[in-house]
Amino acid sequence: MTELLTNLKINPEELAKRIIVCGDPKRAKQIASLLEEAQPLAENREYHSYKGSWKGVEVTVVSHGVGSPGAAVCFEELAKGGAEVMIRVGTAGSYQKDIQPGSLVISTAAVRTDGLTRQLVPEGFPAIANRHVVDQLVNQLVKASEHHKQEVHEGLTLTLDVFYSGVIEFPHAIYKNAGVLAVEMENAALFTIGAIRGVKTGAILAIDGFADADLRNDYHPHTDLVAKAIEQEAIIALDALLS
Repeated sequence: MTELLTNLKINPEELAKRIIVCGDPKRAKQIASLLEEAQPLAENREYHSYKGSWKGVEVTVVSHGVGSPGAAVCFEELAKGGAEVMIRVGTAGSYQKDIQPGSLVISTAAVRTDGLTRQLVPEGFPAIANRHVVDQLVNQLVKASEHHKQEVHEGLTLTLDVFYSGVIEFPHAIYKNAGVLAVEMENAALFTIGAIRGVKTGAILAIDGFADADLRNDYHPHTDLVAKAIEQEAIIALDALLS
């Protein structure tokens, strides 16, 4: 009997080589609903998984929860189970005025300010998305933009552990001035683990607000505009898995 992946509780024999990962278990279910012959695989903690096919290609969808440490457990076990490509479908806060809520951003690399990757690789090790995966995401986003009038944003994102601020100020102004497009919480872990485990990785993000807004009072991510962007990015990511 094949041993299940420790935390995901997935039988590796049922795991597709091409995988969509996302934070929210409800989003995983939503993305899985787009697949043909979708079936649940397992549920354990924040890790909810599904299998199905997209345009004739086998795909697995797995949720990884919030933050790099828990997400890294997911990415590591998927790599152990034989994953070859992982694309993250997520959300992020914009740093740039022209990248409005409802926009889509493709991350080419992540600035590593998280704590997790510092315990995996030396300081200075870059967290870079796979170039082939990025190209496929950009190509699909360009095609989508012809129908949805969607601007194409491609560039650096920041991975940060903190969501609500404490007494230490966020580094938003520094990275905004440096040209970073958006901030989120898991890309650095995905790209770093992909590099050291030999998995092709990429990420596409729906912008759900501005990073320097008051998150306790002015953060309203659950809008129709953002919901449409999430649905659109899921389709783009699934199409990017085909090649």
